[in-house]
Amino acid sequence: MKKYIYSLLCAATMLFASSCDLDLLDNPNAVTAETASPDFLLNRIQLDYTGFYQGISNTGMSLTRIVNQGSAQYESAYTAASTNGWWSNSYSNILADIQFLEPLAEEGNLQRHLGIAKTIKAMVLFHLVDVFGDVPYSEALDAAQFNPKVDAGKSVYDAAFAALNEAAGHFTAASSGSPNDYFYGGNYTKWVKLVNTLKLRYFLNLRLTEESTAKAGIDALVAENNMLKVGDDFVFRFGTSTANPDSRHGNFVGSYTSGGGTYHSTYYMWHMTEAKGFDDPRARFYWYRQVLVNSTNVDEIECISQIAPPHYLAGNFIYCLPGQRGYWGRDHLDSDGVPPDGLKRTMWGLYPVGGRFDDDSAMPTNSPTLGNQGEGLYPIMLAAYVDFMLAEAKLEIDGDAAAAKTYMLSGIQKHMDYVKGYGLASKEAGAINAWFADQETTLDEDIVAYKAYVSNEYDAASNKMYIIGREYWLSLFGNGVESYNLYKRTGEPGNMQPGLEQNAGLFPRSFLYPNVYMVTNTNASQKSGLDAQVFWDNNPAGNAWVY
Repeated sequence: MKKYIYSLLCAATMLFASSCDLDLLDNPNAVTAETASPDFLLNRIQLDYTGFYQGISNTGMSLTRIVNQGSAQYESAYTAASTNGWWSNSYSNILADIQFLEPLAEEGNLQRHLGIAKTIKAMVLFHLVDVFGDVPYSEALDAAQFNPKVDAGKSVYDAAFAALNEAAGHFTAASSGSPNDYFYGGNYTKWVKLVNTLKLRYFLNLRLTEESTAKAGIDALVAENNMLKVGDDFVFRFGTSTANPDSRHGNFVGSYTSGGGTYHSTYYMWHMTEAKGFDDPRARFYWYRQVLVNSTNVDEIECISQIAPPHYLAGNFIYCLPGQRGYWGRDHLDSDGVPPDGLKRTMWGLYPVGGRFDDDSAMPTNSPTLGNQGEGLYPIMLAAYVDFMLAEAKLEIDGDAAAAKTYMLSGIQKHMDYVKGYGLASKEAGAINAWFADQETTLDEDIVAYKAYVSNEYDAASNKMYIIGREYWLSLFGNGVESYNLYKRTGEPGNMQPGLEQNAGLFPRSFLYPNVYMVTNTNASQKSGLDAQVFWDNNPAGNAWVY
């Protein structure tokens, strides 16, 4: 009896407490401003950004023929469902977390947290506009606004530029706290250089619609001379741990765990190994060949028994294989099924995914213990890219072909040095040194010869932007974000290998708004199609520009 009365008393007490003190709409497990850690928030923001970047990058590499696009038609590959992850990650995760972090960081005078967060915010906004065009921003994170309207792409770009200006101030102000910096390890001088480099990117994309503004902005940045230089490269580095979460580069895991994975682009490999009459010095770093001679088995490579499509023959495009030395990939928009070639096709190499250096050993890559064991990187913004961007600006804005050539050759040198340095600092250094010890020329001599060839080619070219664009594109292995923008902005490198079908549909000048936005927002209106151009892309409409 005593126990029963005690139980009733406890129940009444709990009822009273619940009715008076607790809000049943509150989630006791939810993070609040009082319990949130700015450090953990910033960690999450940085990691979520890398996922957002990689999603766009993989798509951009497919569209610009760096890797194979495995659908015969653009419209079937890029539907309103295909970019749901980009949209959710950018708005629900990254931008929402930054908005949550800002007042906490301001209260604690965590200036460095704010600087990193606002730099990432700017990059996310740039990416959203580059791939979607007009997007929600001013109302996007308003908790009271369930149906945010889109803002003009230019206004979102300007908001991103303003965030960069704010970030620069945060990196130099007196600050408390020391955040985990996954990119620069607490070197805020390099963060300021990144901010200035992102401004260069902003102005370069504006050159088609606001040339005078672009010129003034770029000239000021060049005069200030505080953009990324050698050693300042903005990359995200992976580890070798297989624990949960797996710290290895995702493309390594997808290829070296059981073999197979990505089909590489016949066209891109041809440019690197056959087009100039000699191998690009980076080719053995980019790819690992599991065989040194291509198969003659039609069950493995069906196209060897077929004649190239008529539009390939008319355009004299490379078809099926780039030579016979084991560079085994697929043509653009080849949607054939997967034959038993997982341990024979060309694989990701050492750079940038952390695989194997190609020393002609021609072994199956079905072991995660091979190569650099996944200790790769995302080359988000390299010092070499600065020179290529300045080369474009000098040629297209200033008409200074000589200065453009100097920047282009400098970009080539920096990128080749970067790939070489990454390789020699990796677990594959022994294989690299052993390979070049047996060659008639050193890697440095090969680089000098490559630059001399491109220099002569540039001097003789009637379309010098093609040479700049092609060399930038060849340096963007692993970075489809910038290759996609380069292609839309300049149309270079032109005369790209087309799809196998003569009419492959509309090349995405931007992407459809995703389903997660369309079905939840009553103000959402789908765009006309993949041919809709973002505000800074005023080049001729349709596929003719990008083919």
